[in-house]
Amino acid sequence: MVSVVFAGESLTGFAEPAPTAHIKLFLPDADGNVARPVAGPDGRLAWPGGRPVMRTYTPRRFDAEAGTLEVWFVLHGDGPAARRAALAAPGSRAAIGGPGGRFSVDPTATSWWIGGDESALPAIATLLEALPDGVTGQVHLEAEGPEDRIALPASAGVEVTWHDRAGEPGAALVDALHRARLADDAHVWIACEASAVRKARSYLLVDRVRPRSQVTTRGYWRVGEADHPDHDYGED
Repeated sequence: MVSVVFAGESLTGFAEPAPTAHIKLFLPDADGNVARPVAGPDGRLAWPGGRPVMRTYTPRRFDAEAGTLEVWFVLHGDGPAARRAALAAPGSRAAIGGPGGRFSVDPTATSWWIGGDESALPAIATLLEALPDGVTGQVHLEAEGPEDRIALPASAGVEVTWHDRAGEPGAALVDALHRARLADDAHVWIACEASAVRKARSYLLVDRVRPRSQVTTRGYWRVGEADHPDHDYGED
């Protein structure tokens, strides 16, 4: 994973991202040029030079006073965004849209069960920072191995457990969820591979009969698919 910090006058007026929010990252072309959209009369954006390659990420940290936006990238292979992030240097450019996202922390929830893989680490970090004082919870994280574990801003009442990946992506998280003891008011938030998200959501809503208002699921990626839609909530 690499942290890339964006800065510049164009970040003036960028809205403070909500926990687990997302941004659209428009990548430069092979010559380093960043396409700029033009708003049509109906308000929709058009790309005169062709739509650039776009990916969705969670903004890890925005500092309005310093005018900086930090984004974490998982270096998972030869994907266009991972490749650009690995080569990022002072002066590298990209276009950013957002932030967006409809999730908000329920202030009445006193207990949380949070799960995710590497792709969800930035979102989980923002969620942990937003939890009210006195909240208790469990955080279960899946990664390839011990060398992929990082420190997260968990409070005293939140226990973090790491799982090495074994078998299908997300399987360790679903297994941990099956063994979880959940308080009546516990809110569950889980984001990982899309197929695993559906197993987790079905188990929570059908087998455990949890209220939908207390279950938040996000399919951040899917095996064998590039640029998985950012609006996959696993509800189908």
